[in-house]
Amino acid sequence: MSDNRHPILDENALTSEQQTVFDAIAGGKRGLVQGPLRVWLQSPKLADRAQALGAFCRYDTRLPPRVSELAILVTGAFWASGFEWAVHAPIALQHGLAANIVEDIRCGKTPTFTADDEAAVYSFADELHRTHQVSDATYAAVVAHYGVEGAVELVGILGYYTLISMTINAFSVPLPDGEPDPF
Repeated sequence: MSDNRHPILDENALTSEQQTVFDAIAGGKRGLVQGPLRVWLQSPKLADRAQALGAFCRYDTRLPPRVSELAILVTGAFWASGFEWAVHAPIALQHGLAANIVEDIRCGKTPTFTADDEAAVYSFADELHRTHQVSDATYAAVVAHYGVEGAVELVGILGYYTLISMTINAFSVPLPDGEPDPF
């Protein structure tokens, strides 16, 4: 992919609309504006709406961060999205997802889970990405752990991080400094 696809965001030359969104992102829970968020700022209205959805999907769903990050990693691996993986794999480990699970997902292997909720979220995410459907048994397993609201929020996480991954891949967003390509 061409490096010239990645638009450069000059923080000293933002429009007022870009500056408002930039400040909202930087002043929120993320604390910084990086990767695909910088690309989205080329369209401040998209950036504003997408970053708000992303803040909810990352920080405010009923899913614990351990399984939310699991869903994000399944999505990042499905899309072979290096930037997303480089950012979220350490977060997943920090929130208690086992290193062997993280590595299996990165390598395209089906992990062995000891936690039922992790197995349910993995199956849901994997099935939805691969087959574009979720079986009744897989759906029921997620609902048993997190309710219908949690299943809806899980789909939101998967959809949002698909948008993130597509942005990273379409605009050749570079990996964070010093990070090797995980894929």
